Amino acid sequence: MNTNTAVIDTPGEGPVTGAGGPLEFHVVESQDGHHDEQHHEDGGGTMLGFWLYLMSDSLIFGILFAVHAVVGQRYAAGPSPADLFEIDMILVSTFMLLFSSITFGFAVMKMYENKLRGMTIWLLVTLAFGLGFLVLEIMEFSHLVHIGATPSASAFLSSFFVLVGTHGLHVTAGSLWLVVLLVQIHTTGLTPANRRRMLCLSLFWHFLDLVWIGVFSFVYLAGVLL
Repeated sequence: MNTNTAVIDTPGEGPVTGAGGPLEFHVVESQDGHHDEQHHEDGGGTMLGFWLYLMSDSLIFGILFAVHAVVGQRYAAGPSPADLFEIDMILVSTFMLLFSSITFGFAVMKMYENKLRGMTIWLLVTLAFGLGFLVLEIMEFSHLVHIGATPSASAFLSSFFVLVGTHGLHVTAGSLWLVVLLVQIHTTGLTPANRRRMLCLSLFWHFLDLVWIGVFSFVYLAGVLL
């Protein structure tokens, strides 16, 4: 905190004086406002940068969807989606990922209420759903490879493994990020930085849910029904 002293001097009349001499006015400069503004600017920059990242990720998935639209029916005399996909298992994994998005929303609500225990419980539930989704996806990939439906078998399977595998890698990264965030929060508390990280991860997780809805509808359902 800085304190400056000033004496008021009016033109033609000289300094403004009181009973004890010239009046002194003290101007107090506080650094708190500067720090608050700095924190606000840093947080805004973080969220803007993360939105830009999500836009670039959307382009990546858009390209993968476009490639699958072109080669998705080139089976090379091999198995078609109707021969390979078990819709019942895919539905279970889809609901697990969708429910994880809901539970993450509950965790964000608890964060705003400053309820650390409730937030932790919902994050752990979200993590359990995410890991369950990954386990089912690994089981599906293992089954396909076991029956000979590998990425090299046809253009359709190549695009399928790349698209679904890329999404799975994102879910894996999001799960690891969630674990790291839990450690950070329980180490340093609900600091402004950790709250920003929580919101960024929430955006990322919801984004992956939206992408998976596209995968389920465009790759699985359309592949089996059409």
